[in-house]
Amino acid sequence: MKSIYLVRYGSSDQAFEIREEEDPFPREGEVTLRVEASGLNFADVLARLGLYQDAPKIPCVLGYEVVGRIDRVGSAVERVRAGDRVTAFTRFGGYASHVVVDSRAVVSIPEDMDAGVAAALATQYCTAWYAAEEMVRLHKGDHVLIQAAAGGVGMALVQIAKRRGCIIFGTAGSKSKLEVLEEMGVDYPINYRDHNFAAEINKICGDQGLDVVFESLGGKMFKKSLDLLGSGGRIVTLGVAQIVGKRGNIFRSLKTVLGFGLFHPVRFLLKSQSMIGVNMLRIADHHPEILQRCQKNVMDLARQGELSPKVGGIFPAEQISQAHEFLGMRKSIGKVILKWTP
Repeated sequence: MKSIYLVRYGSSDQAFEIREEEDPFPREGEVTLRVEASGLNFADVLARLGLYQDAPKIPCVLGYEVVGRIDRVGSAVERVRAGDRVTAFTRFGGYASHVVVDSRAVVSIPEDMDAGVAAALATQYCTAWYAAEEMVRLHKGDHVLIQAAAGGVGMALVQIAKRRGCIIFGTAGSKSKLEVLEEMGVDYPINYRDHNFAAEINKICGDQGLDVVFESLGGKMFKKSLDLLGSGGRIVTLGVAQIVGKRGNIFRSLKTVLGFGLFHPVRFLLKSQSMIGVNMLRIADHHPEILQRCQKNVMDLARQGELSPKVGGIFPAEQISQAHEFLGMRKSIGKVILKWTP
């Protein structure tokens, strides 16, 4: 088997090394997959830059999810069998031609499902579903802001919010991404680079404010988003994308962190507001049944055509550095994957 190791922090063209290794074998409750495609997530970019504290120490293999076929089955596995085509949450280790995973993190997929679509469902759509359906409850007519709405999780949140009949404000940083948001039915697409998104939303919502914010940028953008909440509003924080500069370099890390501000519980009590953090690694570690439930829900809705992930980039596994550069510079619209040669 082949594995892509992160061997040093920094530039993508110096960070990775492909190594030959022995094929893995499953233990009790596990399965081995022959990988067709590995998914990339923005957290991988942060890990490459040394900014993701949950990442293993280098050298390590990144990657949250894979699409492939079950090659071997360990004891006490009943839900799936050898030969099944599946998508799986790997919790690191996904940048490899073969992986071993907990069978509870595996969901069968149709033979004709696009690998990029399946990969997006495994992590990004599960994250969005957990945030929007398990941590908050969206209702028809809710005013919802989705930051970075043209990214993988952002697009999933748009589709889930549309399904619930919400009025959606979606931010993006380019004309092409705004056009995609318009096509998806976002009511108010806003270019956060050219416009003050908070001022634009205040013009529309006034004193009522927003009901829900899904925030993935961090820093001052988080604070601006929080200030837009109305009474009973909820803000769900999903990441800190602002910590990465336009060229993928670390910049103003401390300033970004401080930009969040300091908050006293009384602030939330007075307006009956909530601030919620989402980290799917912790859910996978401590509540695998929740992860499995989210995976089943998004897969069922995808089969019914109610959720439809977009694939934003496909790279051969050997082009890992180009794939990371593409994702890190926020050029992608939708899911980015690595394809492995059979």
